[in-house]
Amino acid sequence: MSLASERRAHLAAQPELLRAIRRGIEKEGLRVDVSGNLAMTPHPAALGSALTNARITTDYSESLLELITRPLPDAGSLIGELTDIHSFVALRNPGEPIWNQSMPAHLPPEADIPVAWYGTSNTGMLKHVYRLGLAWRYGKVMQCIAGVHYNFSLPEAVWDRLADGDTPQDRRNTGYMALIRNFTRHAWLLMYLFGASPAVSRSFLQHAGFEASLTRLSPDTYCLPWATSLRMSDLGYKSPIQSDLQLCYNDLDTFTTRIHRAVTTPWPAYEAIGTHRDGRRIQLNTSILQIENEYYSSIRPKQTTGRCERPNTVLRQRGIQYIEVRCMDIDPWAPAGIAIETSRFLDAFLLYCAVEESPLFPPPGFCQESQDNFSLVAREGRRPGLQLRREGRAIDLRDWAEEALDRIEPYARLLDEHAGDGGHADALDRQRAKAHDPDDTPSARLLAALRDGGHEFHDWTLAQSQAHWDFLRARGLPADTLAAYDAAARSSIADQAAIEAADTISFEDYVARFHDALGPA
Repeated sequence: MSLASERRAHLAAQPELLRAIRRGIEKEGLRVDVSGNLAMTPHPAALGSALTNARITTDYSESLLELITRPLPDAGSLIGELTDIHSFVALRNPGEPIWNQSMPAHLPPEADIPVAWYGTSNTGMLKHVYRLGLAWRYGKVMQCIAGVHYNFSLPEAVWDRLADGDTPQDRRNTGYMALIRNFTRHAWLLMYLFGASPAVSRSFLQHAGFEASLTRLSPDTYCLPWATSLRMSDLGYKSPIQSDLQLCYNDLDTFTTRIHRAVTTPWPAYEAIGTHRDGRRIQLNTSILQIENEYYSSIRPKQTTGRCERPNTVLRQRGIQYIEVRCMDIDPWAPAGIAIETSRFLDAFLLYCAVEESPLFPPPGFCQESQDNFSLVAREGRRPGLQLRREGRAIDLRDWAEEALDRIEPYARLLDEHAGDGGHADALDRQRAKAHDPDDTPSARLLAALRDGGHEFHDWTLAQSQAHWDFLRARGLPADTLAAYDAAARSSIADQAAIEAADTISFEDYVARFHDALGPA
């Protein structure tokens, strides 16, 4: 019996471990007006404080909502809660649908894109200034690209069997880093199966300067013909400076050391910008990264942070709590931006990544081959006969996809045994159909809808978004659920006011304290 088979047998004998798996979602989406233009209004007061509402906040822009679920025990309750949050937003802010696509709506001139505002507290200002820094470094347009972040955690007792280490925290860290390595090797598969952003409006390209590198599909629509995800390609949110970091996924200590170096090493272009303009702070520092979260990757090790805590520091002190998958496009056919079957497949895929053997990457602990496969599939994943590289050898994408799905199947069935249904196996079978027929992938279906219907990308996406919005409003919420969301929104406004009233130091002193919290390398 292989090591992976032994581990699966252990999980099968202890169903309470599978029941203790948790998954959560952070789903981004632009508020737009009825014409599909970026909403220029402030964050709606009925949704509460973007600083302190645990379920509804903003990401980069004031117009970019981020809807956050709790960690939940199954895909059904997860997508149900995410849909409830969407329905609450639709009921309380009905005139501004959420743009249900990763690539943005029609945008105003870059200077007019509103940066998210979190109030006057030091905590709120830190979040705001960080985003100002992103604008100076990368431009505002790229910050309007949206996605679905999928959080996943396994119970502590699982790592006693799956990983080595002297302490529970050591075993947990070792296990999650092994999961991340396996994920990195196979993340191209998620791009192929779920990438849903092969096209974009011309207005985005004019802002971003990429118009010449894409194919014109119609007057206002451009695409890459074989692309799965422009969002995750080099046309999306990428930083050439960050591409040289090559963070190590072999162990947490090396990973956090390299992140520490990135947030403390000045970069000439950012030094030229400076930290202040006209007496106002415009970025947190001039380092390669202002803060750890500026590092853009398809997956991150995570630990919950408190006020003025640094992600890197708490990872070192408390270890990895969960992983965050960041490469999922918004599903334009799902009212909440992600379907239940997608969540079920992700659970089986991530359990596979956690349980299967995961060799270390060669020095320096970063696998360029895996990154190249990921980028290639994002740009050309449906190209007939496309080949990837596996351990230095060429392999047909379709062959590798079918092999990977075969290896994931036991994990889908394991989850089904304890869920009492066949939902995970059904979700896996749905992905097999895509592996056999690229025309069945979301990216191909979207391009076919545009071509066959003679639609512009913007118009088609607006119609989809409005239809979902109408559904969410008509769906409504039970009275007690609606009342609970309203109460949370009101409470969050009071919480923000309390934080603002409690500040006793200047913002500059708070920034200094925040930097000091990083500690030594």
